[in-house]
Amino acid sequence: MSTGITLYGAPEGFDALLLARRRAETSVPILHVCRDAERLVRLSDTLGFVSPEIELLRFPAWDCLPYDRISPNAEIIAERVATLTRLLEPGERPRILLTTVNALIQKVPPPSAFADGALALVRGGRVRPEALTAYLEANGYGRSGTVMEPGEYAVRGGIIDVFPAGEQDPVRIDLFGDEIDSLRRFETETQRSTQPIDNLVLRPVGEVRLDPDSIARFRGHYRELFGNAAADDPLYAAISAGHRYPGMEHWTALFCSEMVTLLDYVPRASVSLDYQVEEALAARLEMVADHYQARRVPPRAASEATYRPVPPEMLYLSRADWDAMLGNGPLFRFSPFTQPEGTAGVDAGGRPGRLFAETRTAGGNVFDAFAEHAAAMARQGRRSVLAAWSRGARDRLLNLLREHRQAAHPIETLADLAPLPPGTVGVAICGLERGFIAPNSATGLGFGLAVVGEQDLLGERIARPPRRRRSAAQFIADATGIAQGDLVVHEEHGIGRYEGLETITVGNAPHDCLKLVYAGDDKLFLPVENIEVLSRFGSEGEGVALDKLGGGAWQNRRAKARQRIQDMAAQLIRVAAERQMRAGEVAIPPSGSFDEFCARFPFAETEDQQRAIADVLEDLASGRPMDRLICGDVGFGKTEVALRAAFAVAMSGAQVAVVVPTTLLARQHFRSFTARFAGFPLAVAQLSRLVTAKEAAAVRAGLADGSIGIVIGTHALLAKGIGF
Repeated sequence: MSTGITLYGAPEGFDALLLARRRAETSVPILHVCRDAERLVRLSDTLGFVSPEIELLRFPAWDCLPYDRISPNAEIIAERVATLTRLLEPGERPRILLTTVNALIQKVPPPSAFADGALALVRGGRVRPEALTAYLEANGYGRSGTVMEPGEYAVRGGIIDVFPAGEQDPVRIDLFGDEIDSLRRFETETQRSTQPIDNLVLRPVGEVRLDPDSIARFRGHYRELFGNAAADDPLYAAISAGHRYPGMEHWTALFCSEMVTLLDYVPRASVSLDYQVEEALAARLEMVADHYQARRVPPRAASEATYRPVPPEMLYLSRADWDAMLGNGPLFRFSPFTQPEGTAGVDAGGRPGRLFAETRTAGGNVFDAFAEHAAAMARQGRRSVLAAWSRGARDRLLNLLREHRQAAHPIETLADLAPLPPGTVGVAICGLERGFIAPNSATGLGFGLAVVGEQDLLGERIARPPRRRRSAAQFIADATGIAQGDLVVHEEHGIGRYEGLETITVGNAPHDCLKLVYAGDDKLFLPVENIEVLSRFGSEGEGVALDKLGGGAWQNRRAKARQRIQDMAAQLIRVAAERQMRAGEVAIPPSGSFDEFCARFPFAETEDQQRAIADVLEDLASGRPMDRLICGDVGFGKTEVALRAAFAVAMSGAQVAVVVPTTLLARQHFRSFTARFAGFPLAVAQLSRLVTAKEAAAVRAGLADGSIGIVIGTHALLAKGIGF
């Protein structure tokens, strides 16, 4: 395992300055590995603010699970392929390539798979329409009625719309026979042509090509791995016929002569690793192994399609492969902490920025406190930046700062800060979770930097409530899935059939209207400016009767539905009242052991997480039945809330059942709970179909006699044979 050089004093945000400085000092590309996708996006935004002239490439990971039945998002695939093809082209200056642990651990097709995959189109040149569509189909483009996202194409006679990989806008190709009459970019929202262009290079948007050679390789490898009986699989049949299949990317290795790593595209790169990469790597390797083992279990239902997973070593790096890959060149590891005395490494000098939580807690004015902070930083030779999440948030923060007599000015990049008068705060759009403090040597501008994030100051992001009305552009984007003949619902007239857009003349003025047909062939022309009264019909339209214009059936159905909602609300209110009146068990964790348990959490709790934990513990100690829902994205700390609630209940003498939707989650949570409860007088068990019959019987017995304090399982915990 290559340890490399540890760069201490590199908190989030400041690491972007370090990468920009490394790029200026080296002649080789820079590959930085982020711990997750959110971190990649934030670092990309910060680099764009710090040094916008850098050629910045991103290589994200798939947004689906290992061995999934669905394909990755087409936009993500398009960005990955655009990056791989760009890496095959020489750059004028060293590039910075950002990726994640999940992306780097996954093998990719070799450079030869993309080197000859481009198709050049020139205005005035020639291309056969059938050859163009065949290229698009073979290289991952999906056909749609209206082109809205990267990787889509649409054919309307001699006009072919396509959204190429790596392009900001789609392109409209106007063919006159085999001749390319014009190439024009167009807007997705309005579908109107805008800028004419002279040439266009189409590149693959799929990592899997369906040409004769790749199909032949897939067929041979699939039979070799799984036997001739596998020829009946739907996946095998679809690929053999030259058709794309949902989730086929999870068999990418079978289409290629070999698989390589991302570093094979940048063999001389200087590699740096984000903080907590090791933890993310271990978790990903465990997830890959778990999902592979789960997919090897034969389907329980006859209706469930057989899934034959490719061995992990064909698609993913092992830990030994990872170490060998990173051991071939320079390696830097970033750490946000100061360098401990006596340890090897380099202290880059960055420090976390100030949090204003104490001011908010004490009821003080955070903007007055920020003004004092900015003045103190100015006395130390540092310029202050307030980082907002959006343009609207920046405008509102500017107004608030000026109301508190703080000189502030909007800036787009870090260089815009230099000409501002000392003491003026630059307000930028930059997605930072936390601010940082940078020494003079790091900025290259002759002054230090003190960055405060929007959340550092306010504790949350500034947000406006969503608009209720939809614009015409939004409707066009929303209606791309509605074709002529589909059903829609009008607020006042009910279910009708959409028959397209028509222009009608009223009062000598043309009006664009949506033509809706109702029962009895009655027609309603709805002006596009009133489209907010329409919505899609939410299910299959086959066999659905149209409403009659002016009839009472639709209004009767609305009244009945409104009454049912009122009845449901009344029932929910009664249930809630009964819960409030009913006594519940009191669960208060012992303070000493609970503090010890909490100290095992390896991260600092966020404000929202602390509030959720406090609310749950308050519920458990209230003596009333708890009825609380904890919401949060992946990785936001919901499991820790559940762990502490489980500790409070189990240590108060009751049993805890944690019900999860899948066997994989049951296994993962069982490991997490077992590790956290080690050393405490509580037995933790799991119950799912992956547990043997003997182990399951022992768990049921332990639940019945009380020897098991915490059990994690699937719906098997709800079976009649389970007793607590």
